[in-house]
Order: sequence, then structure tokens, then C-alpha cells
Amino acid sequence: MGSLTISNKILDRYFGYLKNLDNTTKKNLIIKLTKSLEIKPKKEIDLKSLFGAWDDERNSDEIISDIRSSRVDKTNTISFE
Repeated sequence: MGSLTISNKILDRYFGYLKNLDNTTKKNLIIKLTKSLEIKPKKEIDLKSLFGAWDDERNSDEIISDIRSSRVDKTNTISFE
């Protein structure tokens, strides 16, 4: 999740709302804000998990032939004049 930066004027407005809270609620808010500041370690990504091998009984020449034969040739063009 990205960070949000706000001006001091907006912070003062938020503080105006929060200063009237009871002490228990303020402490809970402080705890939640403090926890949000903790740096969480980034998960390591195993690159092998991001890809897989092609599983097919055909050889490469057969696959290439199938790809070429499935191509569509669009010869009719539309004139915009």
C-alpha cells in the first residue's frame, strides 16, 4: 500500500477531531499508529515459482507449424476517406 502525505493544515484539522477523544481511545490510536510505523521485512520471491516448463507431447517443429497455420491474414482494409 502506498504512502499518503498531507499538509500541516490538514493534520491540525485531524487533531482538532481527535483531541476530544477519551484517553483510552487516544492510547489505542497511538498503539495502532506506532505499529503502522514498524518496518515489515519484504518476502523473498523464489523466481522458479514464477514460471513453468512447457508441457507438450509435440516437438518444436510441430508446435511452430501449428502456430503458423493458425495465423489469420487480414487482407481487407477499411478506407477512412
